Amino acid sequence: MSTARVSFYVLGGTGPNTRLGYACRLLEKAYKLRNRIHAHTADASMAQALDTLLWTFRQGSFVPHELLSAGSQPTAPITIGSAVPANGAEPPDADLLINLAADVPAFYTRYPRIAEIIDGSPAGREAGRARHRFYREQGLDPETHEVS
Repeated sequence: MSTARVSFYVLGGTGPNTRLGYACRLLEKAYKLRNRIHAHTADASMAQALDTLLWTFRQGSFVPHELLSAGSQPTAPITIGSAVPANGAEPPDADLLINLAADVPAFYTRYPRIAEIIDGSPAGREAGRARHRFYREQGLDPETHEVS
């Protein structure tokens, strides 16, 4: 059983990059605190979109990261992978898992901290509720933060 600390960040917006934009801010903050982070996305196209956005989301920001690829040994403090990887790469252990997929990844127990980012869309809220229930069923007590 995991003893992870799970935090839900509930956003009001519903735009296409609402969750990814907040993920960039969270990744930058965690990186500045010297954490190793794995961002888990729904698919390869979302992973690529997050990769691109991390280079441009804020003027003057530098967030060293890399997309996972099969057979490589990640060297950046931030890795980005997906639930449907094109390359079958296994995510590395890290201090923080940021989950942007609709489901909780099977490997969540390897991380001491988990961040779930939920947007304001009905589908996003419902998927977030399902993940919240899952964590509670695993004996964890997720905390929720409303983000304006």
